[in-house]
Amino acid sequence: MNPQEQLEQRGKFRMTVFEEEYFQGKSCEFRFECQNILDRDFRKIRSIKVENGPWVGYEYPEFQGQQFILEKGDYPCYQAWSGNSSYRTEHMLSFRPIKCANHSDSKITLYECEDFMGRKFEMCEDYPSLQAMGWCSKEVPSIKVNSGSWVGYQFPGYRGYQYIFERDRHEGEYRCYNEYGTQAHTNQIQSMRRIQH
Repeated sequence: MNPQEQLEQRGKFRMTVFEEEYFQGKSCEFRFECQNILDRDFRKIRSIKVENGPWVGYEYPEFQGQQFILEKGDYPCYQAWSGNSSYRTEHMLSFRPIKCANHSDSKITLYECEDFMGRKFEMCEDYPSLQAMGWCSKEVPSIKVNSGSWVGYQFPGYRGYQYIFERDRHEGEYRCYNEYGTQAHTNQIQSMRRIQH
């Protein structure tokens, strides 16, 4: 990112992280990605205030492990960002802004097979249950993000593991489930929504 782009992005993204729950302990404001909070002399992140822009947090350094969507608001403890996840982690160690989020212009295509093969379904709206809208499987083997950014959930009702899909990552192409994230052990996605900016 050149210096001009950095200046333009500076006001679009702002997040403050705290080492303890309920906004206590050591804190630091971020406007750009952080590959490893341990490098900033933090032991962990236990609460967060997102003031501008959507972010994605990761369980481990270098954007590895479970992903958590962080939209504008307060996250006083880990349950607030892990939500209805069946997998809970009490801290996150890296995070980055989601730059292509555009709630009013988001489009994604789901495919029945890997490598964009088989039956497909285009979405422009949020779906708390993909099966209720006509998708015949609990699995989504490949995904193409046409515009914007999305979060897919392992279970209906926006529950379970979270997977972030962005137009400006992988050129918007996720050919198989292991490209969904480092924690992806299955292609099970049963609900999806657009990321709020």
